[in-house]
Parts: sequence; structure tokens; C-alpha cells
Amino acid sequence: MNKVKENLRQELTQRLAQRLNLQSVALGRILEMTTPEFEDEIRRELDDNPALEAVDDTPDEPDYTDNSTIDDDADSRDDFRSESRRSSGADPTSWAADDGDSMIELILRRLAGEAELSADQMRIAAHIVGNLDSNGYLTRSVDAIADDLAVTEGMDVTRADVMQVLDAVRALEPAGIGAFDLRDCLLLQLDRREPTVAVITAREIVANYFDLFSKMHYERLQGTLDISREALADALDVIKSLNPKPASALDIAGSDDRARHVVPDFILECDDDSDRFTVTLAGRIPDLSIEESFVNDPSEETAASEALRQRRAQTQAFVRRKRDDAVNFINLVELRGLTLLTVARAIVQRQRQFFLTGDKADIRPMILKDIAADTGLDMSVISRATAGKYISAPNGIYPLKLFFNERPSDDADVSSHEILDALSKMIEAEDKRSPLSDRELTDALAARGYDIARRTVAKYRERLGLPVARLRKQF
Repeated sequence: MNKVKENLRQELTQRLAQRLNLQSVALGRILEMTTPEFEDEIRRELDDNPALEAVDDTPDEPDYTDNSTIDDDADSRDDFRSESRRSSGADPTSWAADDGDSMIELILRRLAGEAELSADQMRIAAHIVGNLDSNGYLTRSVDAIADDLAVTEGMDVTRADVMQVLDAVRALEPAGIGAFDLRDCLLLQLDRREPTVAVITAREIVANYFDLFSKMHYERLQGTLDISREALADALDVIKSLNPKPASALDIAGSDDRARHVVPDFILECDDDSDRFTVTLAGRIPDLSIEESFVNDPSEETAASEALRQRRAQTQAFVRRKRDDAVNFINLVELRGLTLLTVARAIVQRQRQFFLTGDKADIRPMILKDIAADTGLDMSVISRATAGKYISAPNGIYPLKLFFNERPSDDADVSSHEILDALSKMIEAEDKRSPLSDRELTDALAARGYDIARRTVAKYRERLGLPVARLRKQF
């Protein structure tokens, strides 16, 4: 007994642990959702939780007014309001996909009408067309397609069988559908052109000197072909007139501007007379409340038997749990609305000039830390609140991430968008036969007051998707 007491002792230890607040985790998850995703989340919650109901007849809208103070002058604050909007019926700011044919359906229908193919050949064609990418290029080899057909369709086909059907696909309009790569795509189109001298020369270049052409070594190409400068220029004009993405010429569903499928998360309206901005939440978010039968706990009447008392206790626990879940979800919905509007208001306030003009050169330098300072929110919350979100303004629809841009240097008061715009205009106006090098672009920007390093200019040029001077050179 004495031995056991001797082994007992007290120790003081220090341990660092991180505990996640479940409410914060849930808020972070729904902040990241776009408007359509959040609408789906609300529908799922309404289906899963009987204690939650959508209020259909509610004349009073929920108050999401953002009263946070920004260190601007009073006039600037007075001409800005933020509120929520609940739409009914169709959302005028969303675009639904049209009902046109897909690329696969369109090509297969053309094959059935224009090519004399058997039923088995149409099955092969369906597999071929299913392996075309969005540009119309074939993404699998002919041998691989033959193997796929053997495994998935149980068809014993040879490479020649697949190639025969592929030739029928490649014979369709627009020329280039079913090409193996860009070079093959251009050749398919050139083969259908009238064989003029320029077309014949262009085909020779693509077929045998594609590497020299793609790297724009025009002097070497001229010497290799032993032709005049004018003849080479005519051939290059023919090649540049070809379509490197033949599927874009098909009248297929989803081929219009991708912006038509964007559903804005915010609506920005401006009063033309006072330049007062109003930010509203888009979408059809219903008012939520607790279903009447879950408002109060079940009565505590004395039960006649133990079994009945247990069932009533289980019922009470179920009611409380579902009611608590509903209350928490309603609070999350309200907090999401307040948070999103707080962030959107701060962004519009900082980028006010851009929303008035629509000129990207007017976008001010702005980072997450700036919005955090304006709103008092954590940068991780702001990042989630802006991820994948769009704002519909009078001059267009813009992703919120567009407005976050770094300064080229710590002491600069211009945004990267302004420099990108200036750089783009310089390259557009340059002499195409003697394009500006990155060093020359750096000096030209410095002359306009943009004092940035050459490596920064190179980074911005690459962001614009523009190659180096040698590859921009035109013959």
C-alpha cells in the first residue's frame, strides 16, 4: 500500500491545441458557394429538416443593410447603399443554356445524312466523335479506339475499319473536324482550297516546314523554299486565314460567349442623377422560419406506461435537435448575406471610379488586406466570400477577383491592370516587322511614368498571353 502511494504524484504540463468552431466551419463552407449552389443548399436543407420552412407570403424583406464605416468622406458614404433583394420568377441576370444540338449529336446527324455508313460503322463513328475535344481534334489514337470498341462494344474491328469511318468524319464540314493535331487540321483545310500558287506554297510549308513556320523563322523559310518575299507573304496569309479550332464553326449548344452562363451573385445599380450605388444580393433566397409545430416542445403530460414515456422523450429530443439545426441554419443564412454585402460594399467603394467608367485602367491597387482593413473581417473570410462570385454592374458582369491586383512596387500608386492596359496598347501599336523587346517595352513604360523592372514587364506580357518579340514578328 505504501509502495502505491509513493508512485502517485502531480504534474503540470502545457499543451497547445486548436479547436475549430463548427459554426465558423459551416459559415466558411456556405460563403464559398455561388448563388446557384447556395439555392440548392437551401432546397436540400428544407427537404431534410422538417423544422425549417420557407415563408412564401412575406412583404417585409430581411434587413441585410451594411452599416460598417469606411474611412471616406461623408458624401461618399451617403451616396452608397447596400441591401438584399429577393427575386421572384425568372432571374433576368442569368442565362440558361440553349436547346441546340451538342457537337456529338450534330456530327452524327450529318454523318447519317451525308455518308453511306452501316449500322456498325455508325457505332464506330459514335465512339470516334465521342473522343473529339472542344476544338474538334481526335484525342485518342486509331489503334486505341479499335481496342476500346472491342472492350466496350464487343466489336471485332481493325485499324482499317476505324480509319475508314474516321475518313468519313474528316470529310465533313467544317474542314478540320477529326484532325489529329494542329498541323493535320491545317492540311485538311488546305486540301479543300483551290490549288493556287499561294495555297500550294502554304501546303508545302505546313506539310514539310511546320517547325520553321511555328517559330516564325521566315527568313530561313524563304531561303529554304527559294521563293520571293511577296510569294512567302501570300502563302502566310493563306495559312493565317485557316481556322485552328474547326469545332467553333459548328452551330452547337454552348458555343456562344461563356458569360451567358454566368449567374451574378451581386447586382450593382447606379442612380444617374446622384451617382449613388446600390448593391443587392442576386438570386431567389426565400425567407426561412421555424415550422409552427416545432416552435414549442411537446407537452410533458404524465404517460401511462414506461414505453410511452420513452417514446415521448425521444420525440422531444428529435424536436429540439431539428429546431436547433433550423435555428443555426437560419443564422448562417443571415450571416452569409451580411458578410457578402459587407465585402461587396467595400470592393465597390474602393473601385468606385471603375464602376463609373468601366475602364480597367481605373481599377485601383487592392489586396485582401485592404478589404480586411475596411471591413474588420479576416482575410480568409474575404477570400471565401469572393471566390467564384460575380457582380453585375451597369457596364458589364465582372468576377470579384478581377479587382484584387497587386502594386508593381511597394511605393507605386498604379494597379497592375493599368500597366497591363498600357502594355497591351504598346504591343498592339508596335511595328510588326520589328516588334519591341522586353527591354524596349520597359523603357517605353518608364517614359510614361511606370517605373517597373524588366522581369515584371515580361511577367505582365506573359499574363496577356503575348509571346516574346521574335515570335510576334510578322513577315
